[in-house]
Amino acid sequence: MNRSYIVGIVVGAIVVVLLFPPVRPFFVVGEWQQSIVTQFGKFKRAVREPGLHWKTPLVEDVTMYERRILASDAQPRDYLTLDKKRVVVDHVTRWQISDPFQFFKTALTEQRGRLLLDDIVFSELRQELASRNFADIIAGQREAAMEAVAKRSAQKAKSEYGVTVVDVRVKRADLPSEVQTSVFERMRAERERIAKRYRSEGEEESKKIRALTDKEKTILLAEAYRQSQKLRGEGDGAATAIYAASYGQDPEFYSFTRSLEAYEKFLPKKSTAILSEESRLFRHLGSAQLGDLPEVPAAPPAAAAPAPTPDTGMKAKEAQTMEAKAMEPKATETKGM
Repeated sequence: MNRSYIVGIVVGAIVVVLLFPPVRPFFVVGEWQQSIVTQFGKFKRAVREPGLHWKTPLVEDVTMYERRILASDAQPRDYLTLDKKRVVVDHVTRWQISDPFQFFKTALTEQRGRLLLDDIVFSELRQELASRNFADIIAGQREAAMEAVAKRSAQKAKSEYGVTVVDVRVKRADLPSEVQTSVFERMRAERERIAKRYRSEGEEESKKIRALTDKEKTILLAEAYRQSQKLRGEGDGAATAIYAASYGQDPEFYSFTRSLEAYEKFLPKKSTAILSEESRLFRHLGSAQLGDLPEVPAAPPAAAAPAPTPDTGMKAKEAQTMEAKAMEPKATETKGM
């Protein structure tokens, strides 16, 4: 037989083995994979160690599965809570194939395994949410509810499908779209009611503070006014005593100064006032009568009269002029005061 012909047969056989897995006598398991080997559909062994492994061509088949943690993102569904409220929950499940043979018998493929696992989680989630109120699911008790769902789902999935449930988490929990508007309106009304209550309480407190402040202000002003009036009265009393002591020494001078103050107040500049000459207001404006002049004491008899001097003559002349004016009728018109 031709050598080149033999080489061609060998090369063709190698190509067929490499391109067609059923006739390949080996298979490779990666680090992220696990597999089972079946013979005419009957389970022979499970291979989880990575590397190169052998099998009988055309007799044994190899089915590969993921060894890594997988995620199942299910579609949102409606649930009914304990207080009879509908809630739409969108959850995600993380799981891993722990028994490939059990998974092969029940699910066969990863896609079908996701569907079966989602059914278990849906059932447990419906049961758990039905035992809790809507507010607890939305707020404080979500973590506890998801832990309970994950625990019960893991028990069922492990025994039925050879799957280990790692975690179940809620991505979103909302009200159905047809009731969201009414619920939001009620929530808005409740918040407005609380806000009004806070505002009224704040207004009441502010009025109390203002009233207390006004009371303290009034007390302080009254006390200050009382003290000022007391001090002013004491000062006026002291001033009056001083004035009385001062003016008591010469009552006529006191009357004269008070009259001048009155003239200054009621007779402005360039004004004319016509009053009776008997008015007390003009008592100090009239010329002194001869009888009102003080008596000049007589000179001692032994002393000789001094010789008149030019100044003495002028003073005597002025005195005569004043006496002449005093004899004239008193004027009752005052100008230019």
